[in-house]
Amino acid sequence: MVRAQPSVDDWLDGAVRERPRAGVTAVVAPPAPYLFRAAERLRGSPVRWGGQDVSWDEEGAHTGEVSASMLAEAGASLVIVGHSERRLRFGESDVQVAAKALRATGAGIRPLVCVGELAVERRDGRAEAVVAAQVDALLVGLKGQTQGLMLAYEPIWAIGTGVAASPADAEAMHALIRSRLGALAASVPLLYGGSVSADNAGEFMHTRDVDGVLVGGGSLRTSSFFAICDAAERCAGA
Repeated sequence: MVRAQPSVDDWLDGAVRERPRAGVTAVVAPPAPYLFRAAERLRGSPVRWGGQDVSWDEEGAHTGEVSASMLAEAGASLVIVGHSERRLRFGESDVQVAAKALRATGAGIRPLVCVGELAVERRDGRAEAVVAAQVDALLVGLKGQTQGLMLAYEPIWAIGTGVAASPADAEAMHALIRSRLGALAASVPLLYGGSVSADNAGEFMHTRDVDGVLVGGGSLRTSSFFAICDAAERCAGA
């Protein structure tokens, strides 16, 4: 049986009825056409909202782009930057990803920057080198403007496949990322993303260096999204 996904309005209505989870910050990032609807409907709810992408340009003739100041004016608290789909399908480089993150911080929006390796890079033993290079390039490009920075490790081979990394693999990569952050290690939250579900979210969030999760398909229904929030609440209270 094929079941249709709930409409945006159904999702937002469901979110408004949810209770806050102690110690949990829940943020949803809808596509750009729905940002103002999310801003209106989620007002007063336990869910914050942000954007899926942002332009590295602030102004000028860039038809179709969404600038950081536009997101800020709409009320976004966060924006996802450098998601693997943007890197792979649209060819975004580490330099461009850093430029986007810098625009976000300049507008007072938290950039959630994604890093991660391909399956072939992991098989060849290059996963750590690839992720380290992405983190290093980001820090160079931010030029010290790291306020609000968040990082998400999303192994590209795990996204949308139903095959998540093991908690041990996630912990090892998160430890590497913290080591590359240097003096920022204690202040930058690290999230894991890649086939996260209500069944495995708690395993990831119980590991030492994983502060939260970046959820894709598991967020399409409010029931599964808030089941993951429940797992986060249990970890926060542990």
